[in-house]
Amino acid sequence: MTITKRPLEGIRVLDIATFIAAPMAAAILGEFGAEVIKIEQPRGGDPLRRFGVPSVEADDTFCWMSEARNKKSVTLDLRRSEGADILRELVAKSDIVCENFRPGTLENWGLGYEELSRINPALIMLRVSGFGQDGPYSARPGFARIAHAFGGLAHLTGMEGGPPLTPGSTSLADYVSGVYGALGILLAMRARDTDGKGQYIDLALYEPILRMLDDLVPAFAARGIVRGRQGLGTSNACPHGHFETRDGWIAIACTNDRMFTRLAAAMGRPELAEQELYGTTAARLRDSAKVDALVQDWVGAMCTDDIVALCADQDVPCARVNTIENIFADPHIAHRQNQVALPHDELGQVHVSSVIPKLSRTPGAVDSLGPTLGSSNADILGSVLGMDEGKMRSLRAAGII
Repeated sequence: MTITKRPLEGIRVLDIATFIAAPMAAAILGEFGAEVIKIEQPRGGDPLRRFGVPSVEADDTFCWMSEARNKKSVTLDLRRSEGADILRELVAKSDIVCENFRPGTLENWGLGYEELSRINPALIMLRVSGFGQDGPYSARPGFARIAHAFGGLAHLTGMEGGPPLTPGSTSLADYVSGVYGALGILLAMRARDTDGKGQYIDLALYEPILRMLDDLVPAFAARGIVRGRQGLGTSNACPHGHFETRDGWIAIACTNDRMFTRLAAAMGRPELAEQELYGTTAARLRDSAKVDALVQDWVGAMCTDDIVALCADQDVPCARVNTIENIFADPHIAHRQNQVALPHDELGQVHVSSVIPKLSRTPGAVDSLGPTLGSSNADILGSVLGMDEGKMRSLRAAGII
């Protein structure tokens, strides 16, 4: 049984960040009921509004519509004293601030954590930056591509002997940092429940990438192993990679001997799984090129749908290497409701990814697409701060909001 109240209802978040990482953390909180107030520059707003595929009929890109979901837009120039004062008023009535300015920027504006926590000792602040709040590189700018390179992921991506490649999404580190940022906020909220005190979360973009590098850290520390690019497969299991079918590509993952036994049966070559041949992981890894070639010969003679169905029947881990077109047509993704369509004034319906994870009793939801610039000025400045229309007109004329 689901209930209408979401877990984070009653929590107010000020998202003063730009682009994806810290705003992604705020968006996750908003999906589960938090009120998220997006603070944007009066002129132009968040650069994310112009990032990615343009929608043609609307002013903002699809990236903005998707990633600024469930937020309220308030325009405020934080670089000016009047704008900073208004933010301080909002901080006094809020729970969380998400920011991703270069370290020292907010302090220069009198809006660092130390000052804001004096206004609101229970305040939790997520601080995302390229290299963290301290250290010899802290002043350097950083984006997701820089995090992929510095954190070690780009070095691992691509074909053996080839150049390091982009790991799919150029914004992967931003999204992963958003998830870790949301986790940090929830942990800080749990700590605040016990003593009423806030804290800040210091997260560098490269750190989630470094955290997800399998066993590279202990393997190098203990044995000096430097893993390179592995192309279509992996050094830990075989066959475990991508294989080309007659009409596309599939992924097969045999991470243990039982799985390879099932794959050999599906191939009509059960003898391959005998101990004298390739029945052990060690044997398959010693002769991985030949094993992969045997699988490729088998796969290459079949169509993608047929081989995926056969592997499913034999309980062999296998999936089509999906394009986004495949994803939209897939019945499992449809059943899981991994996409949701929301109304848009100019575009009719806009499809975005739905909320994860799925909570059985208090699920999250996407209520609205990314807001138009400053659309909640009157609501937030009026209802939360008690500002009258005359004051707002004056601030608007001065370029503060």
